[in-house]
Amino acid sequence: MQLSDQAVNQVNLSVHNIGGIDETEVSFSPGVTALTGRNATNRTSLLQAIMATLGSDQSSLKGDAEEGRAELTLGDETYTRTLQRQNGTVSMGGEPYLEDPELADLFAFLLESNEARRAVARGDDLRDLIMRPVDTDAIQAEIEQLKRERQQLDDELSELDSLKQQLPGLEEKRTQLQNDIEEKRTELAEKEAELEEADADIGETKSEKAELDEKLDELSQTRSRLEDVRYNITTEEESIEAVEDEMDSLEDDAAEGVEVSEEKLSSITEQIRTRREEKQRLDSTMTELQTVIQFNEEMLEGTSPELLAALQSGDDHESHSDGSVTDQLVEDTKTVVCWTCGTEVEERTIEGTIERLRDLRKEKLSERNALDSEISDLRDEKSELEATQRQREQAEQRRRQLESEIEDRKARLDDLRETRTALTDDVETLEEAVEELEQEEYSDVLDLHREANQIEFELGRLESDLEEVEDEIEDTESRVGDREQLEARREEISDELADLRTRIEQIETQAVEQFNEHMATVLDLLDYENLERIWIDRTKREVREGRRKSTKSVFDLHVIRSTESGTTYEDTIDHLSESEREVTGLVFALAGYLVHEVYDIVPFILLDSLEAIDSDRIAALIDYFSESAGYLVAALLPEDAAAVDEKHERVTEI
Repeated sequence: MQLSDQAVNQVNLSVHNIGGIDETEVSFSPGVTALTGRNATNRTSLLQAIMATLGSDQSSLKGDAEEGRAELTLGDETYTRTLQRQNGTVSMGGEPYLEDPELADLFAFLLESNEARRAVARGDDLRDLIMRPVDTDAIQAEIEQLKRERQQLDDELSELDSLKQQLPGLEEKRTQLQNDIEEKRTELAEKEAELEEADADIGETKSEKAELDEKLDELSQTRSRLEDVRYNITTEEESIEAVEDEMDSLEDDAAEGVEVSEEKLSSITEQIRTRREEKQRLDSTMTELQTVIQFNEEMLEGTSPELLAALQSGDDHESHSDGSVTDQLVEDTKTVVCWTCGTEVEERTIEGTIERLRDLRKEKLSERNALDSEISDLRDEKSELEATQRQREQAEQRRRQLESEIEDRKARLDDLRETRTALTDDVETLEEAVEELEQEEYSDVLDLHREANQIEFELGRLESDLEEVEDEIEDTESRVGDREQLEARREEISDELADLRTRIEQIETQAVEQFNEHMATVLDLLDYENLERIWIDRTKREVREGRRKSTKSVFDLHVIRSTESGTTYEDTIDHLSESEREVTGLVFALAGYLVHEVYDIVPFILLDSLEAIDSDRIAALIDYFSESAGYLVAALLPEDAAAVDEKHERVTEI
């Protein structure tokens, strides 16, 4: 673990109108700082002011103030947070230490309301909480993008294999064209020799011969142009047919697809929001129920002697003053003094009430799980509709592109057909002109000229074909040469996919290992009676996520106790004492702090509401936690602070 470089600097903090604080300035050094004082001495408010300067929104403006401010100086840097009341709400500004405080709120700012601490007591899904800062959706999106890139590479490699197989055929075609060209050149040379001999035998004038040669040459060029235009017409017609086929396919897909309306998407979004609000209300209710259940269990077990003694101070129960508090309240008749109305009731009546509260909490938990499933279903449906909408939009865009392409190609086709007609007329005109120039005595010579022209035309076509084949061979060889680079990139993608697919599992595994390791060490340090072990077991379960079933990791929290005879047995988190639950929650938060390397993000751990833990254990816990942070600031009662090592700094006035 590497702490921030700023974890070696003095901290200066000034606070104005935060929580219950009017105005204060506090300084403390790296290491442990104990905020010492009785309740209602603004220790929690000071912690909230520190949190505010570090980036958290979990701080409040003083009730009678319109604005507040907190400023924290760390080394050469100063971080600020402002609070301002506007229209009944408080807005926050300034330049805090963190832009995104999620990790710190979860695993570094361990006040009473800290979610990681409370998750253990509520029996929440610990795996979901530890994985919350991990953007699993982004990881999955990256996986999908890499899979698409890999598929594209596979297609390119497959195409390269096909091209490589075509190379021998192309090279053979090139050789054949070279041989054909050589033969044509030989044939042309022979024909030209015949023409020279024939020209020498006849006595035509130079002007007559020049005119005939010019007409024959023009006829040859015009025929060549006509042949090119006919070839381009065929190519354009085939392209139009292919584009129209694609258009038909798009229209068929559109006809089969489902129309997605904005109203439906908005409705699903609203349903998701509503169910999330319902879930939040259930979470709040479950927390309240857990607090009530825990309080009643402790009262029933007699673990709050001061409160029970206060209940016994009335005249109605003076007869119980001789024994211990527990003996006074729990007699052989199994009756207890009700701590809400002060009358004696049967113990089983209270137990029955507690059991009904437990059943109610289980019922609320079941409702929350059902809401989770509904939210997941709605998210899946929304994602599918959005994907369908994107596909339809892309198809519509492609359809418009194809329509434009068809129009352009048809316009070119019309132009080509007009050109073909004109060239055909030109060929006929030239042929007639040649016929007029022909004379009986020159017929053999004219035939030789025609044959020579035809050979030249065929030779030009062969040379053009050879250029195309050579270009294709060069392009194919170049692309085949890229194979090594493509294969290297594909291997990189496979490695990246393997890393992404195991990243979530690695974080889960590290979280479990960190919790189990630190929980074992802390239990040894704190030495709870008959509490042998608390650990998390990471298992795989098949769960329903929306419309699909998938395998998901689950964190099961186990508690092992021992009897006086040394026999061990497994207990539940519900039966842990408040002190044991608080320690378990704190260690779970510490595991998250280490797994997510929060010490690299913010060098602080803040502790509050440790009264349920006895003084010596608080001192041991603080020393243990301080090894993981540059600054540990804890709000402590005077008797708890007295047990903390004297070398640690104290702040007694706020």
